Formats: sequence, C-alpha cells, structure tokens
Amino acid sequence: MKKGQILEGYIERVDFPNKGFAVVEDEEKKVIVKNTVPEQKVRFAVNKIRKGQAEGRLLEILEHSPEECQPACPHFGVCGGCTYQNLPYEKQVEMKEAQIHAMMDAAVDGDYIWEGVKESPVREAYRNKMEFSFGDEYKDGPLALGMHKRGSFHDIVNVTECKIVDEDFRRIIKAVLEFATDTGLPYYHRMRHTGFFRHLLVRKAVRTGEILIDLVTTSEAQLDEARLVEKLTGLSYDGKLAGILHTTNNSLADVVKDEGTKILYGQDYFYEELLGLKFKITPFSFFQTNSLGAEVLYETARSYIGETKDKVIFDLYSGTGTIAQILAPVAKKVVGVEIVEEAVEAAKENAALNGLDNCTFWAGDVLKVIDDLGEVPDLIVLDPPRDGVHPKALEKIIDFGVERMVYIACKPTSLARDLELLQGRGYQVERIGCVDLFPSTYHIETVVLLSKGEVDSKKIRVEFSLEDMDMSEFQDGATYTQIKDYVLEHSGLKVSNLYISQIKRKCGIEVGKNYNLPKSEDSRQPQCPPEKEKAIREAFKYFGMI
Repeated sequence: MKKGQILEGYIERVDFPNKGFAVVEDEEKKVIVKNTVPEQKVRFAVNKIRKGQAEGRLLEILEHSPEECQPACPHFGVCGGCTYQNLPYEKQVEMKEAQIHAMMDAAVDGDYIWEGVKESPVREAYRNKMEFSFGDEYKDGPLALGMHKRGSFHDIVNVTECKIVDEDFRRIIKAVLEFATDTGLPYYHRMRHTGFFRHLLVRKAVRTGEILIDLVTTSEAQLDEARLVEKLTGLSYDGKLAGILHTTNNSLADVVKDEGTKILYGQDYFYEELLGLKFKITPFSFFQTNSLGAEVLYETARSYIGETKDKVIFDLYSGTGTIAQILAPVAKKVVGVEIVEEAVEAAKENAALNGLDNCTFWAGDVLKVIDDLGEVPDLIVLDPPRDGVHPKALEKIIDFGVERMVYIACKPTSLARDLELLQGRGYQVERIGCVDLFPSTYHIETVVLLSKGEVDSKKIRVEFSLEDMDMSEFQDGATYTQIKDYVLEHSGLKVSNLYISQIKRKCGIEVGKNYNLPKSEDSRQPQCPPEKEKAIREAFKYFGMI
C-alpha cells in the first residue's frame, strides 16, 4: 500500500468521531476512511501513511449499507456540517452509544453504571445558533454563504435548505447573501488576508422565538448599514427579530472574533428559557446550541450531582451561568468561573433576572482564578470546552477533595484523557450517560459522576528507569500534538513540530536534545511565519507555558 493508491474496501466499523475502518482485499492492515458508515463498500485514495496506519479520502460509495436512508437535506455529502443524515436517527444513536461505551470501558478502571444515550427531543431544526462563512463555491466562482465544503478549507457550500436550522435561519442566509452579492464587495480571503465579508452569526431562542443577527466583516470597506437593516427588517419571520449587529474582525485566524460590535437595530441580546428560568444571551457568550436537548442534559447533570442542600457548588466553565442557576435554588451557594467576560456579565444579569442571590460569577481562566475564589466547594461541576480541562487546572480541582464531581464533556476523547488523571488521584467513576444534542452529526454530550474513593494506604514499591524514556512530550505543560490541535482548532492554521520548537526556543522553553535540528550546519530550515508564531504563542499561554 502506498500514498496515492486508489483502493476499494468494505467498512467494517466506525469509531468516534467518524473513523470508518475499511477492510481491503489482499491487505493486512485496515484503512481509516472518514465520512462512511458500517457495511458500505467504498472507493478511496490513500492520502496518508503514518506509523503504519493508512488513511484514505473517500471518492465514491460503491455499495450502500442496508441501514442507509435517503438524507432529508439536499446539501448532505457536499456540506461538511452533518455526518450521519444518511442513517435513520435510531441507528445514529445506536452507533454513537456503541462508540462512547467502548471508549469509556477502555478509560474507566473498575465497574460503573452505563446509562446509554438519551435522545434529542427534536431531530431537525434543533440548532439555536449557526456561524456561516463567506467564500466562493469554487475557485474564482460566485460568492457563497454557508458551510465549508466537506474536506475543504476554502470552498463554501450555500446551505439555503439546511435541515438542522429552522425556516427563519434559511430566510436570513438567503437575504444576507443577496445583500452581499449586490454590494459587489469581496469576501475575506483566508490565504491572502484581504477582502470584506467574513461570517454571519445567527442565534434564535426556541422558547421566546427572539432572533439576533450579526454580520462580521473586516474594516476594509464601508458597510451599507441602512440597506442591510432594511433588507432584514423587511423579512417575514416565524419568530421575532430582536437585533441586528455589525462586528468588525481583522484578525488573521478564520474564526469569529469580536474586535468591536455596533448595534444597527434593536438590541445586542435576546432571551431564552430553560427549565423555568430565563437567560439573557449575548452574541458571543456560550449557550448550548440545542435548547430543548440542553434541558435533558442539565436535568441529567442535576440528577447526577444529587443532594445539594447546604452545599457550596463550583460551576467551572460556566458560560452564561445556566448550570449554576439550575442548581442554585437547592444549594447554599454556587460559584461560577468563565473566561469570556461577556458571558460572565450575562450570567450576573441572569441570576438577578431569576431572583437568585446565592450565585457569584468570576471572569477568568479557571487555572488562574481558582486560587482566588476564597471558597471551599462541597461539589464541583465541570463543563469545559472541547479541549477538556488544562492538566494544571485539573490538579488544583482535585486538591479540593470534594466527595462528588460531575463532568459534562462535549468531546469524549478529552474526557477519557482527564479521567485517567482523576482516577489516578483517587476518584472513582460511578455513572456515565450521554445526551444526543447534535442529531445528524458525530458529536455527543457525555455526563460522568465521579466520587472520592478510598485510597489504599498500603505502600507499593515501584521501580523504573527514566534513561530509556522519551520525556520530551511531558515537559513544558503540553505535548506537541496538543499544541498543534489547539492551534488548528482556534486559528485554523496547521503548524509543524519544527515551528513549535522554534517558538519554544524564542520563549526560553527547553526543547528536547537534538530535536528538529538540521542534518548539516549548512542546512537552511523554513522559519515560522508571523501568523503561525502568534497562534503558537497563544497555545503556550493557554497551556501555562509562558
């Protein structure tokens, strides 16, 4: 087997997140082919061979699985937003459950109660937030507004018939694309770093029906604000338009970043209701994207945490304070910590709105703030971003020694990694359950209850040698892989080990002996570009390395 080879194979199984394992005739090793489902026969091109594992790019489905169905969305297969619309919902849940159960079995020491997957109350039009990107449908093609094409960093698919949002989202995306096309202004080119239109952010509450629209551009041209407002206020909505905003973003990274937001119409917030509480949500604050599914998730978390009377609870990575306020009525006090200041201000307002005076919220990184809280918790709820909990922050959390901890994970692989440290420090996994907040995709929420087990006091003598161990990946707070993953997720840039080691040296961080040195003194190595250096430094800051 070699790179570039075209092969055919039968998909034996699919592991999380969407790694199909293709069995190829006359080949000993299976090939990972993404975006497949079990029992398909596929043709693919081998595009990567690393450490003996081959990966392939899907070219064609030769034979469909008997489990497949006709996707409801006309964009499926081209758009990269959904993965499993070609499977009935029950089969999607069945596959996710098998994947996460196997992963947790491998990660957990000892017995635990597996509670399966709770289904989403809604299977279509469930999202309350979407970030659409501007681009072209193909190189030098017409302006497009939608989602990235599957497997492409550049091409954008117009998703005017997207099925995971409701009709109001579809009306808005069509209107904004018409407006942008009529202006004649270019989209922001991710490689050349020039252009005007970047993203469209749309949020809509399920219970109140309120809609917030935010157009994100660079400052390279002048936005015709009056014309945009006229276009959007002239639409007929099923919900109610709460506000139209214009955000400026001149950063190099292909992410929605607020460098100044102006209200063009209405207000810069809207309200949603969950479990009898009201929440004020601002453009960039975190709130679960499936409101009705979030109720199932938070009810599950509340049942896991158990008795809270006279207890002090820490809600770490608290977003707009949703979990904190759901727990507050039956707790002595809840302390929330969230890095996004805008979300913290919203959380404070939400607590006042709901008449809760036993909630306090801190703005800052959990790693840096946790020492200053001035409280000792009885219980802790963790709801971190996809990267999971920073190892140093997790050590501090463990040091509180709380009897129960509930971990809510949107990325089970990060959860599995963190469980290793938690169990190593004396916590036992009691219960695990999942809630499917993201039908048609491979994403899923996992909830874990951990309790402080009895640590065996018997002394065990362990002998080992460091001489033959490669310790480079355990130094300086994060591995090269973790840094690369962080940079890719937060800036959209791919960086090499070489670039990381170059910036480590610039920052005075020790680099493993002979790591990435040239083969001869006359060799010239590529130097890390400024935008990648900036992204790597941001990763260093996140992992507490500088």
